[in-house]
Amino acid sequence: MSTYGLAATSLQAQGLAQEYTIPKINPKAENAALKEQTDAFEAVIIKMIMDNAAKDEKNLFSEQNDPGDKIYKSMYRDELSKTSAGGFGFSQMLYDFLSRET
Repeated sequence: MSTYGLAATSLQAQGLAQEYTIPKINPKAENAALKEQTDAFEAVIIKMIMDNAAKDEKNLFSEQNDPGDKIYKSMYRDELSKTSAGGFGFSQMLYDFLSRET
């Protein structure tokens, strides 16, 4: 990979870190706390996927661009990702790996 490619990847990672609040995972945490942390991490992954999928979504209810529409849809996807966390398998895989390591 060229230096340009590494710099671009680094900039993308910084942009994601600023856009999404990535939870910290403490592998030494108790089981319940570790599961909660891995679920929060999975929620961020789900939110990123949903945001990317809805990037070119058309407005369903009117032709006007309502500024609140994007905010409302983002909040909806955020809550949907939080309630869906723990059901996609990312959290369980991470939990199993971290709990086995300690």
